[in-house]
Amino acid sequence: MGNKKTTAFSGAVLAAAMLALTACGGGGGATGEVAAPPADPKEVSGEIKVLTQRTDLIQNGTLRRYAAEFNKVYPKVRVDFDGITDYEGEVKIRMNTNGYGDVLFIPGAVAKNDYPKFFAPLGTTAELSKYRFADKTEVDGKVYGIAQFGTANGFVYNKKLWERAGVTTWPKTPDEFLAGLEAVKEKTGATPYYTNFKDGWPLVQWTSNLGVVGCDARASDALAGPVSPWKAGSELRTADGLLYDIVKRGLSEKDPTTTNWETSKALLGEGKIATMMLGSWAVTQMQDAAKRAGGEASDIGFMPFPVQKDGRHCAALVSDYQQAVSIHSRNKPAARAWIDWFTEKSGFAEKEGVVSAVKSAPMPATLKEFVDNDVSFFDRSEAKTAAVNDIDEAAEIGLNKQDYRQKLIDLARGAAKGSPEDFFADLDKRWDEAAKTAGS
Repeated sequence: MGNKKTTAFSGAVLAAAMLALTACGGGGGATGEVAAPPADPKEVSGEIKVLTQRTDLIQNGTLRRYAAEFNKVYPKVRVDFDGITDYEGEVKIRMNTNGYGDVLFIPGAVAKNDYPKFFAPLGTTAELSKYRFADKTEVDGKVYGIAQFGTANGFVYNKKLWERAGVTTWPKTPDEFLAGLEAVKEKTGATPYYTNFKDGWPLVQWTSNLGVVGCDARASDALAGPVSPWKAGSELRTADGLLYDIVKRGLSEKDPTTTNWETSKALLGEGKIATMMLGSWAVTQMQDAAKRAGGEASDIGFMPFPVQKDGRHCAALVSDYQQAVSIHSRNKPAARAWIDWFTEKSGFAEKEGVVSAVKSAPMPATLKEFVDNDVSFFDRSEAKTAAVNDIDEAAEIGLNKQDYRQKLIDLARGAAKGSPEDFFADLDKRWDEAAKTAGS
């Protein structure tokens, strides 16, 4: 879904001073009251601005069509959309003012403990228990965001290429996966794996594998301490070690500094590259690319991370961006109405092939193979995200940034000196030292 969750940010205060931004519908409104669901749709009125990184859905009219359906239920609410290409960078700047819309996705750069400074509470954890991932934005018992959708993590792959290489079943171990990539290279001539190094944000997708090695819903919470997250056999060492091995063995693109995300979709659809680590949100985009290339949607598959627990693959269900209501919004009932309707009634999750934030909703068609093959799904706990983020920031590593994995790739391809053992040991040292003061 274009999860470009880059969190790089500089000069925000200066830049904010240069921007004449005002909140939609006027400033003010930062009283901290709950943005509660409105009781009577016909009594809700006002104009709201919805910030989004999905500029494509604005350009093709999709979001306007959703707004028209929304207006059948809430006829007195006007919905305007503000599409932002550099969502993380731009919204971070705007949040130094009161002018960051009425509804927005919570930027990855905002610390969890700071949510009450910027967003209106939506209710208690118990009140929002029907939604997945509510704990991701919970601060002191109040929830500040509702997931736009969820996603499973895995490898989007071109089935035809893997079949031509003689691999017709999902690899069960990292070594089997590497052997599969080797076969793709030898027998098809395609690029076995594509890192999307230059755009960077797809490298963050590897972090979403936390928990799949041990099928452990609390794997992320377990990082909240001096636990050496990259020690041998750990979740992160297994994932990042596989990425290192892919690049070290020459199974990725020749020059990672020239990769391009938009181009990569077409290349995978056409069968010129075989595999990419992404969320299941990407499957429909790759299927569309395959059809544009003259193929079929069925040419595109989705495979779980190559490890098993008790004979079964596991897949973590993780939240995409969380929709929140600005604490400065003067039309909080209308803003909350949009979030609830979009989450529960719009059909967006089903159409996009992603996991609905509503727990009772069925899994999407994009995950049918996972369901049919008894992949174990688990909702990854976010209970200790704030503590983990504090350690991560103090250690200057960036689990939700691309930088350290770009350095890992540079190491693997010989553009930087050193061994993977030393690289991971340095990460562990920095993490453990930071944990003694920041997160434990």
